[in-house]
Amino acid sequence: MRIVSNQEFRVFSSSSPALAFLLPIPPSINHQYATVNGRRVLSSKGRAYKVQVYQELLLYLTRDGHRRPAWLDDSHAHIFSLTLRFYFATPLRRDIDGGIKITQDAICEALGVNDNRIVELHVYKRRDPVQPRVECTLSPIIPDSDLLSG
Repeated sequence: MRIVSNQEFRVFSSSSPALAFLLPIPPSINHQYATVNGRRVLSSKGRAYKVQVYQELLLYLTRDGHRRPAWLDDSHAHIFSLTLRFYFATPLRRDIDGGIKITQDAICEALGVNDNRIVELHVYKRRDPVQPRVECTLSPIIPDSDLLSG
């Protein structure tokens, strides 16, 4: 797993109420889970990725000049859109969907957001052999009336 240094972990959009940040590429789906006593569990690489995301987000949100969005403190009252832009070194070696679940789970756990509050997901696959990464944007959204009924 390639580690994104603290210097690379930065906001790439500061003009909206969205929280935008960079993460390293997660381990491949083949390295995210292990079978232990007949049960599928998160592998050590998967656990390490989640810890890294937690640490990076904590550093980012407490760093001087970065304010924690107010909506994060009341996340149970919001629903969210999550955008993930995966930049792979070689795009044909990885499926677009292999990193979604672990990345979404790691972000939500680190921010204290229940992942069932994500009601809109945008995923893109790009190539960057120099700096593989995931560009992430979490935004509160105004719900459709049909989403709230029932």
